[in-house]
Amino acid sequence: MNTALVTGATSGIGRAVAELLLAHGYHVIGTSRSRSTVTDPIPGVEYRDLDLTDPASIRAFVDELDDVEVDVLINNAGESQCGPIEELPIEAITRLFQLNVFGAVELTQAVLPGMRERRRGKIINIGSMLASFPLAYRSSYAATKAAIKGFSTAARYELKPFGIDVTTVEPGSIDTGLSARRTKYCGPHSPYRRDFTTVIATLDAKEAQGISAETVAKTVLRAVEDSKTLPIYAVGSNACAVFLAQRLLPRTVLEKFTARAYGLPSARPVG
Repeated sequence: MNTALVTGATSGIGRAVAELLLAHGYHVIGTSRSRSTVTDPIPGVEYRDLDLTDPASIRAFVDELDDVEVDVLINNAGESQCGPIEELPIEAITRLFQLNVFGAVELTQAVLPGMRERRRGKIINIGSMLASFPLAYRSSYAATKAAIKGFSTAARYELKPFGIDVTTVEPGSIDTGLSARRTKYCGPHSPYRRDFTTVIATLDAKEAQGISAETVAKTVLRAVEDSKTLPIYAVGSNACAVFLAQRLLPRTVLEKFTARAYGLPSARPVG
């Protein structure tokens, strides 16, 4: 039985992935910041504590993996953040990168020696289409997803000779309730307030009509079980058409389409 490690396995995409892998015969280790607070555990999933914002928690978790052969790593845990770049607190950006990027890289580094010795393994990083199509007021989040995509793409070349595949799954709009948990940084008297409110309201509406976590999980399973892993798996938000448009249209045209789709710009020139 292959072992899959899924971070952030208590809700949303992580939970759906854990359930699907379990149904396909995997031994699933799912992480939570505190397993004692998991109110609806999935029968059969082995829960372990992991707080990716806490270096001590990461070290303790990695130490406990010494006796585990991880065949599949799903780096899913993360935070969603929004706000104008001028008002994003540096400490909030730092926390976001620790959770969405550095923690995932550290876990990857922890499982790679075993995978390399066994000459097999899969690492699936859960990204976002915002890495390829950044949106106003999502700069910090888009940057973390672009970073994890960059790690994945480059590492493919390094790890392929050892039988290890790395890829990124990029969902579009997803209906997981994440919009309600998104951290927001925009002051009540901010000069960006009107456009920020317009963009985030449009984003929330699109996510409410988005694909389900279960749909994303099916794409993750495909990435896990494909014999020839693709560099990227995009799902939702008309991914095929959107990526085709990116290849065919000038970037300035895509910018105008994106601005129009999210009600931008609404600001008026000063003076």
